[in-house]
Amino acid sequence: MRGRSGGRAIPLGLGGFLVVLVLSWLSGTNLFSLLGTDSSPSQGVGTSGEVRSTPAEERLVDFVGSVTKDIQDSWTEKLGSRYQRTSIALFRDAVESGCGFAQSATGPFYCPQDRKVYLDLGFFDELSRRFGAPGDFAQAYVIAHEFGHHVQNILGLNERATADRRSGANSASVGLELQADCFAGVWGHDAAQPGRAAAGKVELDPGDVEEALRAAAAIGDDRLQKMSTGRVMPDRFTHGTSAQRVEWFRRGMETGEPRSCGASVTTH
Repeated sequence: MRGRSGGRAIPLGLGGFLVVLVLSWLSGTNLFSLLGTDSSPSQGVGTSGEVRSTPAEERLVDFVGSVTKDIQDSWTEKLGSRYQRTSIALFRDAVESGCGFAQSATGPFYCPQDRKVYLDLGFFDELSRRFGAPGDFAQAYVIAHEFGHHVQNILGLNERATADRRSGANSASVGLELQADCFAGVWGHDAAQPGRAAAGKVELDPGDVEEALRAAAAIGDDRLQKMSTGRVMPDRFTHGTSAQRVEWFRRGMETGEPRSCGASVTTH
């Protein structure tokens, strides 16, 4: 992926503070939370132990901020004033969100109550080591999926899942997760357009799409269940199979149209 800030480490001190401040403002992302310098009471960030930042974490903060800004710019272009920008709260170990207390084991999630995306950056390492899905666009796919839930919340598309009490493979909640994968692909379609890097936007490199497809396949319910229990239990599905996640991401990626994701969405 090109067109972002190049993955540089954010320096500490006054200069570093200003850099993070500007990135936070541009992306709507609480980048201070990961660095342990957030002084805003509105950001519910939980940490355990002494807070330290490493150069690798600082590069990830930079990466997340750039991708977040690009995703939100893309949806603003598609939905105009209907899109309401939000923030992503970065945390370590545990966090108190509008949806309650969550630990890093929960994985990245979107909270409809406070309309924020929550991300423990340690998940990216797990995505690479445990699930075999390395790469920066694999990480970007995860972020774009969570912002897909934000789009659903704005458009009222999650009301159907709230009313549907079914669980498992045929539930409305699984349908929402697959639609969020498709919305991630819609942004990926935009990011794949040539010339974006020259304009300071995220632009995909050869092989990036394959990274996202591997990530989608790696975190399908059937694969995760086989890894943990040795068998597949469709009645306990929450996100869809690997094949379904790949299919829906690819659908958005190929068309670039929110309508292709099964949503009645009016765009510019």
